[in-house]
Amino acid sequence: MDDASVIAATREWLEKAVIGLNLCPFAKAVYVKNQVRIVVSGAKHLDGLLEDLDRELDFLAAADPEDVDTTLLIHPTLLPDFLDFNDFLQLVDAAVEEHELEGVIQVASFHPQFQFEGTEPDNMGNYTNRAPFTTLHLLREASIERAVAAFPEAETIFERNIETLEKLGPAGWKGLWRKP
Repeated sequence: MDDASVIAATREWLEKAVIGLNLCPFAKAVYVKNQVRIVVSGAKHLDGLLEDLDRELDFLAAADPEDVDTTLLIHPTLLPDFLDFNDFLQLVDAAVEEHELEGVIQVASFHPQFQFEGTEPDNMGNYTNRAPFTTLHLLREASIERAVAAFPEAETIFERNIETLEKLGPAGWKGLWRKP
């Protein structure tokens, strides 16, 4: 799959699920202002993906938030197994620490087979973190703090998302991706 197709599928996911279902009430503002950087990694191995992560951490830390507020680092083929991806996240956290960006940038994780601990694979709550491809979402802590301060009862977002997805159900989720 070429980079343009990966980016198009990711944009569709952002527009139909993340923004369309309002899974992240903060996403629309930065998306419509074109402040979301979407990068496809072509790394052939995990070391290469970590190098791409290093570059993106440095880039985001140095970028003006008015130009780039957040970054999605996507890999369409590495880490197809969710448990391997979940283990890889320890290296991601270590990279943030190595760059001395703890408290500055945090990384949220998305995966096509994402599964919260203690849930069954088909649990609709897992879909809150399911993306078309393995995705690392680099977020500025300052942006999160501003968004949470502006959103009343931000702590209820997760529960509301699960409720939304349970109402949608598997058929509704699949229906989001049907072409007209």
